[in-house]
Amino acid sequence: MKWKRSERLVDMTHYLLEHPHQLIPLTYFSEIYSSAKSSISEDLTIVKETFEEKGIGLLITVPGAAGGVKYIPKMAQQEVRQIIEEFIIELGHSDRLLPGGYLFMTDLLGNPELMNRVGKVFASAFSHKKIDVIMTVATKGISIAHAIARHLNVPVVVVRRDSKVTEGSTVSINYVSGSSRRIQTMVLSKRSMKSGQRVLITDDFMKVGGTMNGMKNLLEEFDCELAGIAVLVEAEHADETLVDDYYSLVKLHEVNEKDRTIALSEGNFFSKGEKLI
Repeated sequence: MKWKRSERLVDMTHYLLEHPHQLIPLTYFSEIYSSAKSSISEDLTIVKETFEEKGIGLLITVPGAAGGVKYIPKMAQQEVRQIIEEFIIELGHSDRLLPGGYLFMTDLLGNPELMNRVGKVFASAFSHKKIDVIMTVATKGISIAHAIARHLNVPVVVVRRDSKVTEGSTVSINYVSGSSRRIQTMVLSKRSMKSGQRVLITDDFMKVGGTMNGMKNLLEEFDCELAGIAVLVEAEHADETLVDDYYSLVKLHEVNEKDRTIALSEGNFFSKGEKLI
């Protein structure tokens, strides 16, 4: 079957978007479309220019016999700011206030379109780093972890509060909760990670960072390396946070239950100085 250029471009674009951070040999496309490598190279040039112009991402060409092309998801700074602004507006509604000063976020964390965009934001920030695994703690951080993993094309591991018989042998540690100062337990299957892997930790909300610090300590038990920390919302706290180097999209300054107001602002994402498109 002889493919028209328009057909090749559509199918090629779809394949690249579905396989981020994966090196794809030009011979793969050449064989699939029964086309010369020179024609494939011309097609990829069109895709590359379109991706960069529209802020979709980068198309990296690796020369040599073992080379190929790799799609790196990226997001324009203007689009990131728009996502943050929309999230602040949505999270700032007074009807999200719960007793005890908590905020209802379950619907936002369960919104696949929003989480996909958030995942791409964090994936853009960490695209230049080697990430092998995304780690989060059950349960609310799972949707964010999978969204980031989708754009980095890496697996997700979920830390739990108690062991499950379906996970086999586990490693458990005790850690101090940053907000309540209580001793809690973290459990992770021994099969979840391999020694030497670089891990990106993420969660939906961070107060003082006790949970994040606990996951950092858990990495040491697996002889793994911390590659970064990504948080959707961080709380402004009088106490010093237990983690220093992290990314946040939104900062929660104050919750006033009496006046039913929520004070939010942009997190530290842009102050980290990461290079976006």
